[in-house]
Parts: sequence; C-alpha cells; structure tokens
Amino acid sequence: MEASGCANPQFLAWVKEWLDVARERSSKGATTYRNAYESLKACPVAFEHPASLQQLKGFGPKLCERLEAKLKQHCQQNGLPMPEHPQAKVASKRALDEQQRNDDAETRPKKRTRQPKAYVPAFRSGAYALILGLSNLPEDVSSSLTKAELIEASQPHCDASFTAPSDPTKFYTAWSSMKTLVQKELVYERGRPLRRYALTDEGWAVAKRIKETAQWQEENGHQGPMRRPQPPPSNVAAGQGSTPVVSEALPAAGEPLSYHSVVSDGPVVLEDDDLPTFAPIRVPPGSFTVHLVLDVREVRAKTDRDYMQEELVKQGVKPIVRSLEIGDVQWIAKCHDSALLSRHGAEGDEIVLDWIVERKRLDDLIGSIKDGRFHEQKFRLNRSGVKKVVYLIEEISMDSTAYQRYEKAVQSAIASTQVVNGYFVKRTQKIDDTIKYLARLTAMLKRTYESKQLNVIPTNVITAHNYSRLVEHLREKEPSVAYHVTYPAFASLASKSETMTLRDVFLKMLMTTKGLTGERALEIQRKWKTPYDFVRAFRACGTGEQGKQRKMDLVFGEFSHLVGRKKMSKKLSHKIAEVWGDA
Repeated sequence: MEASGCANPQFLAWVKEWLDVARERSSKGATTYRNAYESLKACPVAFEHPASLQQLKGFGPKLCERLEAKLKQHCQQNGLPMPEHPQAKVASKRALDEQQRNDDAETRPKKRTRQPKAYVPAFRSGAYALILGLSNLPEDVSSSLTKAELIEASQPHCDASFTAPSDPTKFYTAWSSMKTLVQKELVYERGRPLRRYALTDEGWAVAKRIKETAQWQEENGHQGPMRRPQPPPSNVAAGQGSTPVVSEALPAAGEPLSYHSVVSDGPVVLEDDDLPTFAPIRVPPGSFTVHLVLDVREVRAKTDRDYMQEELVKQGVKPIVRSLEIGDVQWIAKCHDSALLSRHGAEGDEIVLDWIVERKRLDDLIGSIKDGRFHEQKFRLNRSGVKKVVYLIEEISMDSTAYQRYEKAVQSAIASTQVVNGYFVKRTQKIDDTIKYLARLTAMLKRTYESKQLNVIPTNVITAHNYSRLVEHLREKEPSVAYHVTYPAFASLASKSETMTLRDVFLKMLMTTKGLTGERALEIQRKWKTPYDFVRAFRACGTGEQGKQRKMDLVFGEFSHLVGRKKMSKKLSHKIAEVWGDA
C-alpha cells in the first residue's frame, strides 16, 4: 500500500503502522484499521486535527483519540504547535459571533418578546400517537398503560413503527418520542420493573389541542371540543370510536376482554408444605393439535406489517396472531373438543406448552441493554414458569462503528442469558432465517407433543403467589413429568406481573444496595426466605466488637464458595451488614 498522493500522509502512515500490527496479531481490529486506511487514502481533503476524521468511514472516537495522542507526541518531539481542536475553533467563532450580536443589539431597538407557541406534536408522529393513545384513559389517576399496551393503542395513529426502526442501521423507533414527552412533563412514568405511563395535566392540554386541529378532525370525522373520558362502570375505558382500551393487554377478536381475573392473587406461600395438592386434568394424545401463536406486534416494518405471518404460512405454519402478555412467540395445544377442559373445571380450549421465544433484532437488543428493558424482560420470562426459553437474536446489518461501541455489552448479555438464565440463544442473519427456524421448531413440537398425553394443572388451585413455587416443586418432585396450564390462566398470571409477592419485595429491597445484583440477591433469598429471617440472622451474631465483625462477614462467610457473577466480596458483605445488621 502506497501513501503517495494522499492529502494526509502523516495520519495515513500512523494508521498503516497500526494496521500492520493488527494483522500480525490476527486482531479483530484489523478490519477497522483497513477501512480507515482505505477511506483516508482516497480522501482528497487535508485535515489539520484528527478529530475531523470522524466524518470518514472507519474513523470512530477511539481511533481519532489515538491519532490525537500520536499527533501531540509528534508535535512535542519536533517543536511544532499542536493544531487547534475543531470544537475549540467552533467555540471561538461562536464567542466572536455572540459578541458581535451583543454589540449590534445595543444599537438596535428592542423587539417585543414573542409568546412561545403552544406545543402540538407533528401529525402522525411518534409523540402525536403516544399522546392520543394515552388520551383514551379515564381521568382516574390510578389509570395507566404498560409499554406494550400503549404501543398497541398508539400504533394506529402513527406512520412509523413503534417496534421496528425505519432504517435498519439505526436504533430509533417511534417509541423514542416517549423520552421527549417525559422531559417536557407531558407524560409521567411509574412502576418497576414494569413501567406504566399516563398523561400529566399538561399532557391532557396537548391532547385537547391535537383534537382541535383540522388534521385530526378530518382523519377522525369528528367535530367539537374534546373532553376527558369518564371512568366507565367496568374495567374497559371508552376509547375513540368503537375501539376499547382495556386495563390489561388488548385482546384479539374472539378472546375475552381481560384474563386478569382468571387467577386470583391468593395468600403468600412461604413453605412447600403450603402448596396445593391436585389431580391433573389428563388430555389424551390425538385430542389436540399444536399451533404457533405470534404476537400481533411482531412486524417486519411499517410498510410490510403482515410479512412474518404470510411467510410462515408459506412454510406450512398458519399462526394464531394475538397480543401476547409475554414473549414474541408461543406454542399452544388446541383441543378438538372445545368443552373438554371446561368439563374438568378449567377454562377455554387452549393449553400452554413449555416453549417461548423472545425475538430481538440486534439493534433492539442494544437498545434494551441501554434502557434496562433487557433485565426486566428476563425477569418476567423467569417468572412465567416456562421451561424452554429461546432467546432469538436477529443479526441485521448495522453500521460497524455504532456496533463496535456496544459489542462487549452484547457479548456479555448473551453470555449472561446462556449461563445465568439457562436460555437457549439462537442467532439468525435475517428475518427470513428466523421464519424458517420457527417453522422447523413448530414441526418438531408437533411431533413431540401431539403423540403424548398432556397433564394440566386445574386453574382453581393456582394463584399468583403460589404458581412459580408450585412449578419448581413439581419439577423437582417429578422431573420426567411435564405439567401445563390453560392459556387463559397463563395470560392472567403474566398480566399480574406487577403483583408483588413477599419474595419479590425482599429481592427488590436487597437490590437497593449498590453491587447487589439480581443473581446475588437470589442466593441470599434462597438462604433466608424473608426479610425477618435475614434480620434475625444478623441479630444472632451478637453485640460488641466481635458481634459487629461477625455481622460484617455474615454474607461473605455463607457464600464464599460462589464464583462468577454470584461471587460476593467482603466489601459487599460489609455494605449489606450496614443496612441490615442494625435493622
């Protein structure tokens, strides 16, 4: 490679030097250096400062910083002045311009201050749709929507997708507008781990202005002032026209309006002896067929919303499409006799099988890691009780510079998903490969389940507080036998994801201590079932200096055998003792 004729020979020589070293070491960075070298060699523009090179392909912040350090060293060794950073130049120019404007303003008559224009988001933009989606809620302050519910309510009002970026190389969807609405204090969010959203008083004022615009009224065939909807006598809030907004996820046609009441909360279960005993409902082989259930939000892009559904049909799989409470793909066994389950005290004619797929495009995975949804979704998947979880990652083409910034985080997240959660991670290159994989998986599940008897747990013995523990107990007691629940019961349990058990509260209390991750909190909770047990363990350490030291080392001593992400240091043990040891 020759550098003759290059407008930036010194920069090019340094990049060439690093490229040669990377090649000798067979480093992954060789590709980055090669891209940078080729683009710099072909560039006819001379640059004074390396920071300006970021506009060229292959030059990210790290490479430019490395070149800047090299240039500083070169200038010092040769007694040369260091070129001014382009941002410093811009700042200097702005300062001069500002001074000039101030000088001009002193000789210019003052203008009358304009009142700021009332905010109205652009027609059919993300912000526009989100405000309209939330404006269907009743005035009751306790009313709010989860992200999934809000997306479903808002999507009809928006030209862009809330789940799939219009540009595959970008992370941003219409949902990105939520950040703006929260910053403008038009929407407030509450709840952890599952966030819920509602309009503030200012947000209601913006919704009113939207519905007074000619564009909204023309699209909706509506005239007259907008009023906040009043709470109806049921749990369904009246929406615009005939489209309801339900307090739980919006159902597909033909489904009941809400599964929320199918399973009760029930009492808190602390010991296995408190778990119910039951005789399972036995569904014989040949009396049902296996079907793939696809979440209604699983779309390819805003311009091709039915692509996934239609391509599955071409692969011989006719999916059932509905709004899923959790995951993106599930499989159910549908009974030929629709009254079979009801004759045994259960509901519906569908049984949830032990398989669920969480599909993530690479850009969405990165986005979920950045905003915390990644851990929240895995928490909900763990609580679902489903044994076989497939974490499917679609490796779409992305800008290499953007991906490199998050590559380590992605690899760490994948490793955690496999090792800590025990999920199977499947990677595909594009959506067509995903569809083929789902078709093959469906065929395998049909062969596996349709020739076997299904054992169904009667819904009347399940509660939101005993389900997870009951499933764990059954798997330990009878590992060769699979137990299932009806789809209405499963959806009800998933919709109650915000129902806090004592176990959940204890875990959340533990995780308020910095460094005490979910994995570590689970280990503590397995040893001491309740906050009371944990405090009692510290009190048993005694008083005085010796007692204080035993408290400080209590957690470390109990879990010194753990390794990896579960390992607890002495420093963390001391932090925990400071919080719980004096309780």
